[in-house]
Amino acid sequence: MNETTTRTSTWNARLPEQLPGAAPEHDDRRQRLRRTVKRHTPVLAFYGTLKLIGFASFMWLLHSAGNYRTKNPRFGGGAHAWDVLASWDGWWYQQIAIHGYHPELVRIPGATGLITLEGNSAAFFPLYPALIRTASELTGLGSYGAGLLVSVLASFAAALGIHAVAAHLLDRRAGLAAAGLWAVWPGSGVEWAVYSDSLFVALAAWACHAVLTRRWLTAGLLTCAAGLNRPTAAALIAAVAVAALLALRDRRDGIPRPLAAMVVAPLGLLAYLGWVGRRMGDYGGYFKLQSGAWAHEWDYGRQTLDVLTSIPVGHTTYLFAWPFADLISAAVVLLGCALLPLLIRLRPPAVLIVYTVLTVVLVLGSQQIFSNVSRYLLPLFPLFLPLAAALRRLGLAHQFILLGIAALASGSYAGYALFELGVP
Repeated sequence: MNETTTRTSTWNARLPEQLPGAAPEHDDRRQRLRRTVKRHTPVLAFYGTLKLIGFASFMWLLHSAGNYRTKNPRFGGGAHAWDVLASWDGWWYQQIAIHGYHPELVRIPGATGLITLEGNSAAFFPLYPALIRTASELTGLGSYGAGLLVSVLASFAAALGIHAVAAHLLDRRAGLAAAGLWAVWPGSGVEWAVYSDSLFVALAAWACHAVLTRRWLTAGLLTCAAGLNRPTAAALIAAVAVAALLALRDRRDGIPRPLAAMVVAPLGLLAYLGWVGRRMGDYGGYFKLQSGAWAHEWDYGRQTLDVLTSIPVGHTTYLFAWPFADLISAAVVLLGCALLPLLIRLRPPAVLIVYTVLTVVLVLGSQQIFSNVSRYLLPLFPLFLPLAAALRRLGLAHQFILLGIAALASGSYAGYALFELGVP
């Protein structure tokens, strides 16, 4: 008994010495969490405030117009102004989330023009509707509420990713400005709508950041996910591949990790295109559907050139004319062309240059509804870098005032003009 009591006393005597040993580890985790919150909160607050300003402006304009009440809910109508946020492409994403896919190539009887096939859900990539379905089941929200939840959360993730890239290459103040530019950029009206754009930009920004910080497998996995979200992930896949090849050439990170990124990156895009082709009985079926049902195909830039030469002289005889929205899109194209040389002048890493240039080529080289170009160019976050480099010279208050004015304008050109006067 005495021996047992002595052992128990000895064990208990050691406990006070061991318990504090666990406390520093717990405190270290708390400190890391506090540092993370402190680092990210200004970015989230800055982006969120600017976005709320633009969103309120958009909703006020839409409510004042009142035209949404007379439109089909699928094409910009509804009982409430905010219903338009789930129209057009948003309607398709909800249908996929609820009913799944039905890939097929069905010819419209007697069709002889550009639109020869019936549109179906296979034109829309699966990651975003899958997240809508998951969010709906976890929260009990309907497809509309779940879609908005996913988009809003993804938009904040994108803001953090854009900030991380800009801060890595420039500094934190430039990163904050870049996140603010994401909130007010032309086409930003779809960031808080049932659209997949915010999710794609979040994946692309963090994939590029992973390349910059030499986390190759992370870059490959994020790019793979982006390939399940939008077809323009082809530009991101090429960018990651070029960066990996340069790393292999310079022997910076060994062979396995860059090589793994190159192998994993295209799997998402190839898997979806292959699955659609197999279900359609035609491995080029996705591209035939895009061309025959939505008149969206590679045309070497003829449609873009037609619009850019028609708008200045007041002609609206080009394909899919939406005059006011097209004017905004033309201004966005010119802005992008002006910022691209400034970006190259900064000499950023190859992953950003390749991603930016190829995205521009894919968008402007395709036949499509031109009013959508301001949205299709929304993923060009590297173009924020030259502007962010200039804005970082201003104090935070002056940055906010300048971007706040842009946010008010963005409610018009990035929201109202797209959803009410064009096709988002």
